[in-house]
Amino acid sequence: MSNLQAQFEQAQADVKQLTQRPTNDELLNLYALFKQATEGDVHGKRPGLFDLKGGAKYAAWEELKGMSQEDAQTQYVDKVSQLSQVYA
Repeated sequence: MSNLQAQFEQAQADVKQLTQRPTNDELLNLYALFKQATEGDVHGKRPGLFDLKGGAKYAAWEELKGMSQEDAQTQYVDKVSQLSQVYA
């Protein structure tokens, strides 16, 4: 397992230990980075107009289209580190 992969997995555990809830924008950013890191570019159909939460998640992920999975992992690890300082 690469060092980046180990850091990414640790960040996934660390984010669950936050004592306060991050903002919705921060959570959307984390979601998008996680999806890009684990699945790559967005795929599938955009959720329907009435699925506001699903639409927001899809749009956030879609904004990262073209980013490598490694870059997404790095940014996810960095974001969790920042959130840990604010919400721990």
